[in-house]
Amino acid sequence: MNPRFRDRAVLVTGGNRGIGLACAQGFAKEGARVGIHFAHDEATARRALDSLDGDGHCLLRASLDQAGDCESLALEAERDLGPVDVLVNNAGIFRHRPVADMDFTQWQAIWNETIALNLSGPAHLSFLLGQAMAQRGRGRIVNISSRGAFRGEPEAPAYGASKAGLNALTQSLAQAFGERGVSVTAVAPGFVETDMTRDLLKGPEGDGIRAQSPLGRVATPDDVAAAVLWLASEESEFATGTIIDVNGASHLRQ
Repeated sequence: MNPRFRDRAVLVTGGNRGIGLACAQGFAKEGARVGIHFAHDEATARRALDSLDGDGHCLLRASLDQAGDCESLALEAERDLGPVDVLVNNAGIFRHRPVADMDFTQWQAIWNETIALNLSGPAHLSFLLGQAMAQRGRGRIVNISSRGAFRGEPEAPAYGASKAGLNALTQSLAQAFGERGVSVTAVAPGFVETDMTRDLLKGPEGDGIRAQSPLGRVATPDDVAAAVLWLASEESEFATGTIIDVNGASHLRQ
């Protein structure tokens, strides 16, 4: 079997855990050199790096809420991996608190932090690496969105807004970069079983969350990674601009 991503360079933001780690492992199994981006937890990032098949992989640290760090990350990825063929914008945060329980200072803090990391960071990286891909005439950008972009997030409105903005960015850049050989797409999961959600899923709300899907479960990181790898492949070229729902029919949109 010929690996789909042999001799390809892939950057996965937030690649040290959860969906990002599953994506990084999937690309590595398919022959890619993978750059695992992380912000703070170097120990977890090193364990993630050690879990990858193959060689040529690297760790890259950056705070994606800072435009300068985004620029440095793009440059370092191309230096350490070679020309980046695939960018997976996965890193993000989920801050939830009922709107009625916040004052304006708290609202601003959550809003600014969430938009900076979930939307501005991916936008800056997509511009920087998308331009480099376009100069070479090929590339793939895959953004990790959320069903919350479509159904609303009343206890996390900044998160829902950031993911709706990421969807709009995806479609805008698909049109902007398409004629230059760069595909831009997104995957919109529902609940995913990760370190961040495990306690919630084990608690009293867990059964109700799983019941949102007729499959009676939430997604695994591998469920999401499978969609990401297809969108990053050569076979998906005409799917540019698409947003794939991976939510087990827990939310259906027209």
